[in-house]
Amino acid sequence: MNRRHLAALAALAVCATATASAWAQSNEIRIAHVYSKTGPLEAYGKQTQTGLMMGLDYATGGTMMVNGKKIVVIEKDDQGKPDLGKSQLAAAYSDDKAALAVGPTSSGVALAMLPVAEEYKKLLVVEPAVADSITGDKWNKYIFRTGRNSSQDAISNAVALDKPGTTIATLAQDYAFGRDGVKAFKDAVKKAKIVHEEYLPQNTTDFTAGAQRLIDKLKDQPGRKVIWIVWAGAGNPFKIADLDLKRYGIEIATGGNILPAMASYKNFPGMEGATYYYFGIPKNPVNEALVSMHYKEFKSPPDFFTAGGFSAAMAIVTALKKTGGDTSTNKLISTMEGMSFDTPKGTMTFRKEDHQALQSMYHFKIKVDPAFAWGVPELVHEIKPSEMDIPVRNKR
Repeated sequence: MNRRHLAALAALAVCATATASAWAQSNEIRIAHVYSKTGPLEAYGKQTQTGLMMGLDYATGGTMMVNGKKIVVIEKDDQGKPDLGKSQLAAAYSDDKAALAVGPTSSGVALAMLPVAEEYKKLLVVEPAVADSITGDKWNKYIFRTGRNSSQDAISNAVALDKPGTTIATLAQDYAFGRDGVKAFKDAVKKAKIVHEEYLPQNTTDFTAGAQRLIDKLKDQPGRKVIWIVWAGAGNPFKIADLDLKRYGIEIATGGNILPAMASYKNFPGMEGATYYYFGIPKNPVNEALVSMHYKEFKSPPDFFTAGGFSAAMAIVTALKKTGGDTSTNKLISTMEGMSFDTPKGTMTFRKEDHQALQSMYHFKIKVDPAFAWGVPELVHEIKPSEMDIPVRNKR
């Protein structure tokens, strides 16, 4: 066989491979999940991944198919590093041909990723990064968020704590999540008085100096005195209770957290706050399915971020079913703006103005139950979206 024939055959083979590859991709819906598989927020990231896969399985009736197309999930580990998350999202859109992406775990990483979605004109479903700025001043039209934002966290906690005669000091980590959380909380508090904001490095393990500053600001105040804590990842800010806060009549309050972190809540029976999710609170078929699936696979209940991953999956599959499996960006955006979808927390709706999912939050009081290794958040009141005036911050 001469060289010309060989070249022609080789070209045909390349063409056939490319065609097969293109055909395979056209029959796939490729979703990239960029998250903290390792790094300081690893526990949160792993829960989100578990929830995402369970949610995709549930939403597709166990087929992992929508309209004859197979859902393929491509995992990327951003290690909690903004530059890495940014480059991985770009690679997912360009090299892996992902139609859309989910993630990341860290707010700092999310802020680095937002411009990449805009550059590639592809969707990024933000779950669980919380900072208000993600759907606020750093937002673009390719961003949808199923996770709650800082305002939802803060306003629901203000519902629990904002009473006349109450004096509050805040303790938070010194990065986007902590600062946005405190800002939103301050904006939401109307009746109580906030006298101090304490920001500490993300990796803080010794809280003594910060706690002393908080005590000094609160100890001589009249009425109810509360330290409101916003914390994620490593370090245990509840150690400040060891400094005998009770002697000064100072209480601790905080939002919900993952179950291992809530072990320390057992030391604070009666502590109030508001949470995004606790497996025992929502009563609906989707939550029942999640709890059942999770117990079956792991012999334990689903956690805070597992519900978030599940919600992201429900949003994506609901949208894809509505588009008939069409993953073109503009079609997805027009479908998802204003779209309601079922989640373990009940119905969520993507607000048209900023694509933030409006959702219930839960005012709780901690109960100590010897059957559980953590303080159990008992529902005081479901705070519905209509009860929270969540500001639109994106100047669209």
